[in-house]
Amino acid sequence: MNLRLVDLTQDIYEGMPLYGIHQKTFIMTNQTHEQSKAATGSDLGFYARNILMSEHCGTHSDAVLEFKEGGKDIVDMPIEYFYGSAICVDLTHMRYPDYIEVKDLQEAIAKSGQEIRKGDIFLMYTGLFNREYPGAGYQNHYTGVSYEAAKWLAEQGVVNIGVDAPAIDQTPDDLTFAGHKVCGEYGITNTENLCNLDQVVNKRFLYFGLPLKIPGGTGSPIRAVALLED
Repeated sequence: MNLRLVDLTQDIYEGMPLYGIHQKTFIMTNQTHEQSKAATGSDLGFYARNILMSEHCGTHSDAVLEFKEGGKDIVDMPIEYFYGSAICVDLTHMRYPDYIEVKDLQEAIAKSGQEIRKGDIFLMYTGLFNREYPGAGYQNHYTGVSYEAAKWLAEQGVVNIGVDAPAIDQTPDDLTFAGHKVCGEYGITNTENLCNLDQVVNKRFLYFGLPLKIPGGTGSPIRAVALLED
């Protein structure tokens, strides 16, 4: 059996694109090799950096707590929501200002040759990362799920809705944040700022996107990967 790992994770760096309301990323030197040697008296120096970043930095998953008061934090959410069987469908024909509707999802699933199973992680390949990253077009205007589409996914048993864009919602017009609202209503998660979905589109695979254990966390950066059998 030949297994192939596809990295679905964006880099973390100063100046990286972020959804506008979140903390910008800063990376600072904590100590250089020479400073460490001077401090310890050792011939072996340790270089280390400090990172200031949002819980919603880069490729990340959301806790229900982010968008629902009293909702579960990232530690209390079921770990199974962050790994397991996944499918990715092609929605690259969708563009702002259109919303991704139920019919669009159904058509994309049918064309993929896959089906939704209870407990699935559902990834939407919109092509935004491929077309626009890291330019202004990546952050400002993009398609996302309508309330009805997000609810339909949740009712099919999807536990994690992922996308190669800064949010699963249509931006900037959808001030109801429909995708997040549904995640709050059903207690599920969503994963944003994925990349390389062109390498897994129309496939079923094993997905891993485990969050850091941050008690009280409203979300967490993840290292998202897909494991495929070739």
